[in-house]
Amino acid sequence: MAQDEGRTGRTGRTAPKGSARGTYAVGDARRQKILDTAVEHFAQRGFNASSLARIAADCGITQGGLLHHFRGKEDLLLSVLAQSEQHDVERLFSEPAASVAAHFATVVDLAADNARRPGIVRMFNTLVGESGNPGHPAHAYFTQRYARVLGHTVDLLEAGVARGELRPGTDCDAVGRETLAVMDGLQIQWVLAPANVDMPARLRGFLDRLLRDISVAGTGLPDVPPGED
Repeated sequence: MAQDEGRTGRTGRTAPKGSARGTYAVGDARRQKILDTAVEHFAQRGFNASSLARIAADCGITQGGLLHHFRGKEDLLLSVLAQSEQHDVERLFSEPAASVAAHFATVVDLAADNARRPGIVRMFNTLVGESGNPGHPAHAYFTQRYARVLGHTVDLLEAGVARGELRPGTDCDAVGRETLAVMDGLQIQWVLAPANVDMPARLRGFLDRLLRDISVAGTGLPDVPPGED
């Protein structure tokens, strides 16, 4: 009886199924608004100086309402980072690269995508700098993320050597680390002066020169079709 009452409510009428779906949709939209707002706060103030109360106020809800969706500021931070990484994976790395050249082209596409998401890039730069402190809540995340991205890159480069695309003896670890360093360095320059730094073009130029240096054929990245640069 108690189970039936829970399903029909005190009036004996079954609650419309659409109302439940609508409630979930409202909750999902509110959660996404909190995440989007948190990106801007973490980008401008970093983690320690950001306030859940201010984030909630900018979302038009109470801090208690925010805590209904996230356990606390650390949980919110890690959720923001997880969402950003999921976007990158789904948008650009869902399919394995057929060659090193294809992988480098995808990395350039990622830079172009990031240029359309300035808040995410500012947040990334701010939090990476802060997370050098081992006590920072994102320290483990960024440590693992860099190790994961580097490992993925090195595996692709070593596969390129094995199939004869890259020169034997290529220092894949060094190439991977240099690539990550250039990507991050260009992001910093772009955030400081976006009108003066064409981040995707600069990254493409670097990777094109790099590929010409380490590929057996001495060829760089494929030409960009007109209208896609």
